[in-house]
Amino acid sequence: MARVPVDLVGLSSAEAATRLVRDGANVLPVARQPARWRQLVAQFAHFFALMLWVAAGLAVVAGLSELAVAICLVVIINGVFAFVQETRAEKAAERLRDLLPRRSIVVRDGVEREIDARELVVGDLVVLGPGDRISADLTVTRAHSLAVDTSTLTGESIPMIGEPGDSIAAGTFVVEGEARAVVVAIGGSTRLAAIARLTRSENRPRSVLARELDQVVRVIAVIAVVCGAAFFGIALLVGTEASDGFLFAIGVTVALVPEGLLPTVTLSLAIGAQRMSKQAALVRRLEAVETLGSTTFICTDKTGTLTRNEMSVVEVWTPGGPVHVSGRGYEPAGAIEGEAEARRLAADLAATAARCSSGRAVETDGRWVVLGDPMEAALDVLARRLGTGAVAGVERARFPFDPRRRRMAIVVDDAVLVKGAPDSVFAVCADTDPRAHDALGDFAQRGLRVLAVACRTLHPGSEPGDAAEAERGLTLMGLVGLEDPPREGAAEALAACRGAGIRVAMVTGDHPATALAIAREVGLVLGEERVVVGADLPEDEQILGALLDYDGVVLARVSPEDKLRIARALQARGHVVAMTGDGVNDGPALQAADIGIAMGASGTDVAREAADLVLLDDHFATVVAAVEQGRATFSNIRRFLTYHLTDNVAELTPFVVWALSGGRIPLALTVLQVLCLDIGTDLLPALALGAEAPAAHVLAGPPVTGRLIDRRLLGRVFGVLGPTEATVEMAAFVATYLASGWWFGDHFADAPLRAASGAAFAAVVLGQMANAFACRSASVTPARLGWFSNRLLVGAVIVEGVALLAFLGIAPLADVLRHTIPPGVGFAVALG
Repeated sequence: MARVPVDLVGLSSAEAATRLVRDGANVLPVARQPARWRQLVAQFAHFFALMLWVAAGLAVVAGLSELAVAICLVVIINGVFAFVQETRAEKAAERLRDLLPRRSIVVRDGVEREIDARELVVGDLVVLGPGDRISADLTVTRAHSLAVDTSTLTGESIPMIGEPGDSIAAGTFVVEGEARAVVVAIGGSTRLAAIARLTRSENRPRSVLARELDQVVRVIAVIAVVCGAAFFGIALLVGTEASDGFLFAIGVTVALVPEGLLPTVTLSLAIGAQRMSKQAALVRRLEAVETLGSTTFICTDKTGTLTRNEMSVVEVWTPGGPVHVSGRGYEPAGAIEGEAEARRLAADLAATAARCSSGRAVETDGRWVVLGDPMEAALDVLARRLGTGAVAGVERARFPFDPRRRRMAIVVDDAVLVKGAPDSVFAVCADTDPRAHDALGDFAQRGLRVLAVACRTLHPGSEPGDAAEAERGLTLMGLVGLEDPPREGAAEALAACRGAGIRVAMVTGDHPATALAIAREVGLVLGEERVVVGADLPEDEQILGALLDYDGVVLARVSPEDKLRIARALQARGHVVAMTGDGVNDGPALQAADIGIAMGASGTDVAREAADLVLLDDHFATVVAAVEQGRATFSNIRRFLTYHLTDNVAELTPFVVWALSGGRIPLALTVLQVLCLDIGTDLLPALALGAEAPAAHVLAGPPVTGRLIDRRLLGRVFGVLGPTEATVEMAAFVATYLASGWWFGDHFADAPLRAASGAAFAAVVLGQMANAFACRSASVTPARLGWFSNRLLVGAVIVEGVALLAFLGIAPLADVLRHTIPPGVGFAVALG
């Protein structure tokens, strides 16, 4: 008895059940995430947090339990805040499995049946139709006009034509046609899973901010320890008991640790993230806010980022003349301009093109969207705008698009209808109007994607046996010029990048000619054209980096591995690389880049999981807005670092004066007063400086890639602001003490000492208030900036003034801090 082919009956139910048990379910492996408690603990175990824990421990040893509690609260509050901010988007990884459909149609026991896609097994015969998402890696056995959208994996916007023997990957979907295909890989063995694993295997590079903060914290830690040891030695030299000197040294060390630095940085980043979210950019990692400001090279996708991913027909050429078409998106209403005869011919052409297409525009929830291939949907919209529909009749034969022929044909009743690439259609026309070649050149020069449409009438009863027989002696009906319009603001955003010293490259899976045309249109390419095809990329990383390190480079036909190499090569040349992407293929590069930017509206969950930033509107201009906010955040961090360090100079000065005088000049501030200044009065203005709005010139000039603390900042702190505040502080202290009758070398009476210490304390707090406004800008006065333009700072200074009165005037607090309200002379000097 003859055997029935497997591609007719598929597997038996029993065999499928056996394979399901053997191979497991058809699900993508989910990356194991660290336990939530481990992520929380990590927020309390990094270097700066550990330094604060040590400071709290030293405070306990020194008998300063109140200080220890305060430091612990700072670390805990900051850690919890950072944990909540950075984990709220982590559930995106769980949606990775949504790339696979829940249901599939298979043939089992010779009968078509719908099953849960998780139950697919190797060897299953799958039935495919338009709109179906592929749920496993398949090999096509039979196909009829099959076209598959592979853009999520390859970046290629033109559908792949599927023929028997071709492979189709999971995560793609059927644009048109029908097919049967055998499952060859499921779950973790699919191409989709391999890319997901490659994404997870990439270690995310440490951000510029993280490296800089590590450096700052280590320098501060070394300074604090060295100063503590030095003051311990001085205390012994002036005759202080060793135990008291040790406690004094611990106090100095703890006082030099900027307890407010960590929460200030975190809150500044959080404010930047919140502002970005209002501009349609969702931050998944706080450090990404600042990294954007340091970006020197952006590798951007084309479709959907620089363009709107909306194919539309803008012009039709016919032998009767041109017809101009305009409209909004895929809405059927539009404006048509052209001579009456040209419009009639254009309507016939549109009806033919629509019949040759399966993609459609459909209305969903009051909005017209694409069903199938966007280009074919644009042809459907063209027919509707011209007031016609697809050619009616019975389809007798179909010859699908072939990459070698670059055209497709159908036979409807006694007519052959053809559409395809212009040069391939011209080649099979009986006679081509020379004006058609001129129109084609004009369309191509304008960056339009061009299709040619042709037809011929068969003799009654004739039946073409193959495509070659059908596609001959055609009459050219005309040309269709389509565009994927650039996004509004894309050209301006690219110009802003140039002004900001950021280089931009287009990295796409599309054809080089298409990519270059769009690059010209949006202003990415202005001068010399540099177009590189993925297959021509050199293997050597240094050569690759040198090849790409130019503004306006266009990279076409790029694979996932290529994008990864591109990111690494540019990083090796010292660039801070931002990489945009939306497909599964973009995941590894997004993970490896300094800042990965995923598309939120059209992107896949793989891309969003790998990214640091998600654009909710898929707009390149949003990237530039985020860069602007990133630069502002970096500037704000420098602002409050300047503020912190200036106050630290004033806080350390009394100890230096005491040491240099050999103890003859008493301490103007105690350790507890210094810590009160750090946590009680210093913190709010610093936080307000972290919320400073971006300056008008923030995108003018090259990216900020220098250190947080550089010579300019140190010169301002130790050469101007710090000495000024310290001088007034000591002047207020000495003036108050002298007014009480004390002279250098006299015994330190407790009451005058407390009053003088109160004057020094008031001088520092008042200095903080002035310093906060001074730190808003190094070149513009507060009056020009506007005293009330940063309302948070105004509020913080008011609160600081109230706190000063409370610390001086509330007796229990004043007793703990060992100071009192200073006399008029002390306040007068402090106010000076």
